Amino acid sequence: MKFTKMAKASEIQKEWIVLDANGKTFGRIITEAATILRGKNKPYFTPNVDCGDFVVIINASKAVFSGNKMETKNYYTHSGYFGSTKTHKMSDMLEKNPEKLFKLATRGMLPKTKLGNAMLKKLKVYAGETHPHTAQIKG
Repeated sequence: MKFTKMAKASEIQKEWIVLDANGKTFGRIITEAATILRGKNKPYFTPNVDCGDFVVIINASKAVFSGNKMETKNYYTHSGYFGSTKTHKMSDMLEKNPEKLFKLATRGMLPKTKLGNAMLKKLKVYAGETHPHTAQIKG
């Protein structure tokens, strides 16, 4: 009888993958990033082990959005005090802080556990084309 091999944290090789968001659809980029962060693209995927790679997204401010999301989609924050709900439009978030927009969307696709928080820390998003992770990236 054959058993499926379960990956151990010590056996996993982490790589750095760069995704260019220039001209690509926002949701497609986020889905690809979440899949890589989770490690589902690897043959030895194990749900209870962080077997995903590091992801660097560049040109985040040049992503394309479908439909009327730029005018209609809102993000809400609440500090816990009465009347402290704040609304942020997607278009304003893309101009001011595209990194936060990408992290919020990716967080929604990852597990809501300590493991998911560790996976999200491996996501690096930059509005421009330059990033400081060139030493880690091969080729």
